[in-house]
This record gives sequence, C-alpha cells and structure tokens, in this order.
Amino acid sequence: MIRAAFTNTEHGYGQESELVNKIRTSDEYVDGLELVVTQDKAILGYGLLSEVHIKNEDQSFTGLVLAPLAVRVGFQKKGVGRLLIKELEKRATKLNYRFISILGHPSYYPKFNYVPASEYNVRPPFSVPNEAFMIKPLFKGALDGISGTVRYSKAFD
Repeated sequence: MIRAAFTNTEHGYGQESELVNKIRTSDEYVDGLELVVTQDKAILGYGLLSEVHIKNEDQSFTGLVLAPLAVRVGFQKKGVGRLLIKELEKRATKLNYRFISILGHPSYYPKFNYVPASEYNVRPPFSVPNEAFMIKPLFKGALDGISGTVRYSKAFD
C-alpha cells in the first residue's frame, strides 16, 4: 500500500516502505506512534512518527518527524490522512513531545497548522524548498527559544 500510494506522486516512490522497516528497528522508534487505518480488513492508510532532534551548538531538543504518511490510492482526499494526522498528533501530545516536523507537500500540511520550519529558525539537514520543510509546535511555547538543524535517525540515511 505504501509503495502504491507514492508511486504516482510528484516525487515518486522513494523507498518509504524500506524506511518504515529501518525506523522500526532504530532507537528512535516510539511504540504507539505507528498507525494503520483499515476498512473491511483492507489497509487504507498508514502513518509513522519517530524521534528527531533539533540541534544547535549548545543544545538538543527532542521532537518527532512524520514519515511516511500514506493513503491507499482511491481513498485519498476522503479524510484518511486527516484521521491519521490528528490521531498521531493526539498521541504525541500525550507523550509530551514538543513538535512534529514534516518534509511534505506545501499545499497539504498547512491545513493542519504546519508552517515552514524557518519561521521558528529551524533548518533542514539538507537542501529542500523552504515551503516543503514544515513544523508544528504541539503546545503553546513549545518552540520558544529553540533553534537549530533537525537531525534524523540513521534510518533516514
């Protein structure tokens, strides 16, 4: 399902299924932050949050990255992605994480209050369009005084 969901997108399939397997065996995997939406035993959507860090010269702040988020072809634009995002955010908030970062489509994620990470002086570890690298604080003041570069787990290498 993940492979099919990404195959015909603007950027195509980028080894997202393999990424999931690598994250599951990494130290950054968090039990309870992996979701599957089903209907009549068919998988309609999948979402995974794993730990990342915003690092600067003096400090490191732990948060999460949403990768991947996938919805079965034929069920996109029907609320499955919204359901996954909202539930994952709820769970992340209960676990006291500060933020969720996303490298994603700039017209989709702002619907969920994700903004360019540069608005918080947070940078990606590689060159990407500013509008595609987004972040969302999970509570008021969550990103106050935080700046730096997001560092992903080795699973993303």
